[in-house]
Amino acid sequence: MALPARQQLKYWGVAAAIFFVVLWGLGNVILPFVVGGAVAYFLDPIADRLERVGLSRTAATSVISIIALLLFVLLALLVVPMLVRQLVQLVNAAPTIFGELQGFLTAKFPSIMDQESVVRETLSSIGRTIQSKGGQLAGGLLSSALSVISAIVFIVVVPVVAFYLLLDWDHMVAKIDGWLPRDHRDMIRGLARDIDRVLAGFVRGQVSVCLILGTFYSVALMAAGLDFGLIVGAIAGLITFIPYVGALIGGALAIGLAFFQFWGDWVSIGIIAGIFAVGQFLEGNIITPKLVGSSVGLHPVWLLFALSAFGTLFGFVGMLVAVPVAAAIGVFTRFGISRYLDSRLYKGLSTEDDH
Repeated sequence: MALPARQQLKYWGVAAAIFFVVLWGLGNVILPFVVGGAVAYFLDPIADRLERVGLSRTAATSVISIIALLLFVLLALLVVPMLVRQLVQLVNAAPTIFGELQGFLTAKFPSIMDQESVVRETLSSIGRTIQSKGGQLAGGLLSSALSVISAIVFIVVVPVVAFYLLLDWDHMVAKIDGWLPRDHRDMIRGLARDIDRVLAGFVRGQVSVCLILGTFYSVALMAAGLDFGLIVGAIAGLITFIPYVGALIGGALAIGLAFFQFWGDWVSIGIIAGIFAVGQFLEGNIITPKLVGSSVGLHPVWLLFALSAFGTLFGFVGMLVAVPVAAAIGVFTRFGISRYLDSRLYKGLSTEDDH
């Protein structure tokens, strides 16, 4: 006989409370383990495919780890230093860029750019603020991150945790499945499959889309000769998970910088705009349908709220667990609504009277 609903709710409520207390109290301690688990979850389908072609789980995990290590070294030696350098250069160039914009507006629209103009003062203050606060912000983020966790421990622990979790992933899932309460096993399995489908669509699919588009934008913009192409492409790729916003912000930033750099060279400016047009076409017609498909995703507004709320309450580790928790809450909400629509509370007695 199954436990009463009220008693089940109490047990699940206690489990959720324990989860949030642990997250709040041990957030910085468990951060490497959360990141390692996320990496293992992301790479598990690749390991499964390698197993299907004949490799053992140990061999598949080793191959993935070697390739990941090589990519990490490549990023650490080449890409990250270039990103940091371009970010600093962009921050330092902000006053010049806004000064040029101010001069252009003064020449074209002198009536709104006099000495006492609000527009003139705003442009000047924005440029000064970006220069004074931008470097401060980048340095502050770096120093705070390094003070929260030990970089050496993080770099060592995350790959080790990811390796062992990836190696034993199928065994862990089978073990947890064996612990499920018998009366509710089928329902819990169904909810778990729905949550996995949402996470697979967002974490595996959408993150892959962000990486592919970020790489495309960065390489294409640098090939087109844009001075800050790498950082602009990285920004556009990073926020691609918000529909249209990534291309809108990245495109506006790139085209604005192109006007500053290539003024009068309309072919080069057109090429920059064309890069984002091609990126949007690839995303909407090829990349997203292929990698994300028709799976139930996370609404961008709900995702942004979850990231903001969990980041405020639990710090950086909260932002990492925000996506799976938001996915789970979304699945539970849809499940609750479906049960409600099938219940007597919703249908009332009128449906019984009809029969």
